[in-house]
Amino acid sequence: MSDTRYPAEGSRTAIRPFTLGDADEFTTRARESIALHRPWLFPPTTPDAYAAYAGALIDDPARAGFLVCERGPAGGPGDGAIAGFININNIVAGAFRCGALGYGGFAHATGRGLMSEGLGLVLDHAFGPLGLHRLEANIQPDNEGSIALVRRAGFRLEGYSPDFLHIDGAWRDHERWAITAEMR
Repeated sequence: MSDTRYPAEGSRTAIRPFTLGDADEFTTRARESIALHRPWLFPPTTPDAYAAYAGALIDDPARAGFLVCERGPAGGPGDGAIAGFININNIVAGAFRCGALGYGGFAHATGRGLMSEGLGLVLDHAFGPLGLHRLEANIQPDNEGSIALVRRAGFRLEGYSPDFLHIDGAWRDHERWAITAEMR
């Protein structure tokens, strides 16, 4: 993992920004994870869709995208493999200093705690170098895995938003979860 810039590293994972060169691995993992993600999430599964998705994360200063990568023996199995992704969207500076999280883990990493560690690294980075004060996660109420992830990270449930986001052809209700720098 020493050949890539990692803004934060844990014992089993590290986070790094998206690159356009991650298209093959990311889209392969996304295709392998369709059953896990649906109906909640629709990450890009083709190179062209990935290029548009990653390009927006790379180019838009109001977004910060991170790949959660496995750490293993240098050059060994799993070393640097993409376990999932966590994006901070709609970043607002000034008095608000807030962002909205979007994330997904890949099927091969499910149940191993990699996304929990990766989310902790993103929170540390967001509340440290990025200078944010608050992060929000809007989650469909039946998405138990996603709710469990933010609950483990210390987020609090703040409310319910009917018809909040248009996903898979329909407006979906969401629970609003949030965490502040002081809560960390």
